[in-house]
Amino acid sequence: MAKERGLISPSDFAQLQKYMEYSTKKVSDVLKLFEDGEMAEYLQGDAIGYEGFQQFLKIYLEVDNVPDHLSQALFQSFQTGYYIEDTVREDVVCLSDVSCYFSLLEGGRPEDKLEFTFKLYDTDRNGILDSSEVDRIIIQMMRMAEYLDWDVSELRPILQEMMKEIDYDGSGSVSLAEWLRAGATTVPLLVLLGLEMTLKDNGQHMWRPKRFPRPVYCNLCESSIGLGKQGLSCNLCKYIVHDQCAMKALPCEVSTYAKSRKDIGVQSHVWVRGGCESGRCDRCQKKIRIYHSLVGLHCVWCHLEIHDDCLPAMGHECDCGLLRDHILPPSSIYPSVLASGQERKTSKISQKTMDDLSLSTSEALRIDPVSNTHPLLVFVNPKSGGKQGERVLWKFQYLLNPRQVFNLLKDGPEPGLRFFRDVPDYRILVCGGDGTVGWILESIDKANLPFVPPVAVLPLGTGNDLARCLKWGGGYEGQNLGKILKDLETSKVVHMDRWSVEVIPQQTEEKSDPVPFQIINNYFSIGVDASIAHRFHIMREKYPEKFNSRMKNKLWYFEFATSESIFSTCKKLEESLTVEICGKPLDLSNLSLEGIAVLNIPSTHGGSNLWGDTKRPHGDIHGINQALGATAKVITDPDILKTCVPDLSDKRLEVVGLEGAIEIGQIYTKLKNAGHRLAKCSEITFHTTKTLPMQIDGEPWMQTPCTIKITHRNQMPMLVGPPPRSSNFFGFLC
Repeated sequence: MAKERGLISPSDFAQLQKYMEYSTKKVSDVLKLFEDGEMAEYLQGDAIGYEGFQQFLKIYLEVDNVPDHLSQALFQSFQTGYYIEDTVREDVVCLSDVSCYFSLLEGGRPEDKLEFTFKLYDTDRNGILDSSEVDRIIIQMMRMAEYLDWDVSELRPILQEMMKEIDYDGSGSVSLAEWLRAGATTVPLLVLLGLEMTLKDNGQHMWRPKRFPRPVYCNLCESSIGLGKQGLSCNLCKYIVHDQCAMKALPCEVSTYAKSRKDIGVQSHVWVRGGCESGRCDRCQKKIRIYHSLVGLHCVWCHLEIHDDCLPAMGHECDCGLLRDHILPPSSIYPSVLASGQERKTSKISQKTMDDLSLSTSEALRIDPVSNTHPLLVFVNPKSGGKQGERVLWKFQYLLNPRQVFNLLKDGPEPGLRFFRDVPDYRILVCGGDGTVGWILESIDKANLPFVPPVAVLPLGTGNDLARCLKWGGGYEGQNLGKILKDLETSKVVHMDRWSVEVIPQQTEEKSDPVPFQIINNYFSIGVDASIAHRFHIMREKYPEKFNSRMKNKLWYFEFATSESIFSTCKKLEESLTVEICGKPLDLSNLSLEGIAVLNIPSTHGGSNLWGDTKRPHGDIHGINQALGATAKVITDPDILKTCVPDLSDKRLEVVGLEGAIEIGQIYTKLKNAGHRLAKCSEITFHTTKTLPMQIDGEPWMQTPCTIKITHRNQMPMLVGPPPRSSNFFGFLC
């Protein structure tokens, strides 16, 4: 009979993942050393002993001394009894099993992980999981749940019921096909077995160094931090300590999801001492004397601030305060295994196929939002806007549930979109530049969501033409994020056009740069402005240290624009290309152009309106265009073009001719109203006869002779900000 494998504990697994996070090695690198390198001496057939296993871990994890308890636990988990020359050896493990396991942890497909765990628990190798093997699975799930701080007292009968549901044919055992089907539909098997560690609320503070411009007091020793001195502040709960007190600090009070059925549905206040920045009690409206000692309490979810003595008068239930429309309180997020059996059977995700198996990790948690709210999914690019992105990231982690806030540099937008996939009426806030917004919109396209959420933009860095058009401003400058979230509540939805770009190169020996995007959100251009952008892009890639500030960037851009105005590298552009709009040629013979821009929105190059302003009465843009006869698919009549108002949801593009770099500068500085309005159309095709600079949404490249077709792709719901107000009512969240 085969020897039973040991079970690695959840804490050991978490430690293993920490080691793997910092290692640069791949399993394939280590296997080469065992197969024909310096580690070959440890091989016994396809097996290695404990000493060889330790060497494997040492090389793979890039650690000189792996803790004995961890290496022993891992070694025992692979011991099944290995045959060498017809003799069962209990002191070795199969190298293939070891390499398979670590390969899966590196990022294997979920179905491969499921198949591996099935074989791991199928100790008699008969291809099914019998009752005793299912019991071992339940034991491991209980251990994992205990590690995740779930209420295990109510969990065993739930897990037993869940494992019975997996036996779809009622045979009394679980086949591999049933196991895979369960993992692909409603059961988060990988998380429950410890092969995906995404749910731990470990009570650790998320510290950041901070200098305090006013008197504050350490939450541990209660003595003053010192005016202007540096301490540590937790991003999640605003617990403040001296540097030397951090190791002894009490655990973080923020728990991001409900771990028991009794916690689902009703959110309680979570009070933390201190942190009363407003200095006034929200209960009695009297001052809190925050400058003399550690006094007062603040709730990490509704952000109310109260006197210690006012606590008994406060109710138990928390409504999440002024930002309740955006927040997913912990009581609305819970392990999907805690759902009733009927809920699991009728879940929307139960219709998924094996192709959707990658969703299983995010579906370990279920979201049941508070009624009549619009939960906010926040994506932050920490690199945008210098250190602005980092500050915005930790600010939102405090204002909202940290599980709503995703760092795009870690795993991109996919985890967030999967997590919110079945949430009704949610919104998305993208914190970054136009490139980041385009990334998110493309990911939404690919995600095939049942509900396409409207997207708002918090612009970081420079440029931000789309954010300008959507009335979110040209760049975040440290404004009150609480106020911005309140503005988002009153924002309106507009369906923004998006356009497909197809580049068909001609047969030529010349090599073209790769086309940066296949979709236009903002604009496309050929000629002078793309030439300036391309030179800027090349120089920045070659000498990044010369482009480390906004002012330097502007000076470099000015230098390249001046150079372009002198040498006119795109002079007589009309001789190198022809333009068709909806199949009809566009006459450029009477113009001397150096550039052509195709606009989806009326802002380019960080605020230039190349189309120009159109004097018009107030009212709906589409209705005004219709009244003026400006809604035809193709418009080239100069008199009608004068009356056309840009509309980012009319399924048409504006085409503008540019005389040169000087004209672009004049438009940017408002010395000139606009370029030459050439056309308004729903489809456009370019035929070029020589290599020309081009750009899509600010990303330039050099393109060899080709045909470029631009056609309408789809519309994306975007949120338009409200008109600016002078009120600063929500200053309490600064």
